[in-house]
Amino acid sequence: MLSAVVAAVMALSSVVTPHSWNTPPPPDKIVIDVVNANGTGCPAGTSAVAVSEDNTAFTVTYSTYTALVGVGAGPLDARKNCQIGLRVHVPQGFTYGIAQADYRGFAHLERGATGLERANYYFQGNSPTAYVQHPLTGPFEDDWHFTDSTEVGAIVFKPCGEERNLNINTELRAAAGTSDPKKTTSFVTMDSTDGSITTVYHFAWLSCP
Repeated sequence: MLSAVVAAVMALSSVVTPHSWNTPPPPDKIVIDVVNANGTGCPAGTSAVAVSEDNTAFTVTYSTYTALVGVGAGPLDARKNCQIGLRVHVPQGFTYGIAQADYRGFAHLERGATGLERANYYFQGNSPTAYVQHPLTGPFEDDWHFTDSTEVGAIVFKPCGEERNLNINTELRAAAGTSDPKKTTSFVTMDSTDGSITTVYHFAWLSCP
């Protein structure tokens, strides 16, 4: 199963509006189907989606998502991206939005080099919104963890009674900056040294009329 991963804010366009806030997660199991996964950061067979047992979050796991610049890098390696379309099947009477997204990875940046992680998400039928960006500056060699949070009143919920895919866009960039790309290598990855890293998306639930 392919997949991969992001956060942003849009206006709701539903003719049927959810009527209760802070709803507990539904008791029944949530099923997520990956409709499509495209991009240089998530080639076929290199990512997967799973739902938490309590239905409050889902994870996207990557194994080859790395932006690279310098020695050993190709001309297209400095920017990697992944766009995924997910069909989230929720029990009748519920709808959902994304309240928070946690992104984790590792970076090695030489002095003068820079890195960037950015992401957004939107429901099918809505216009994509601005990315939330997180820069990294060399020298840096460590794990990184970024969190994109949405205020409760600004969470965008899938319209009740409508089937719309959740589209998630993520991107990693590495730039040599003032470092010497002929002698050094810098990279940013969503792939840990043990072969995978997980990005977590936290659901917000509403009951529908």
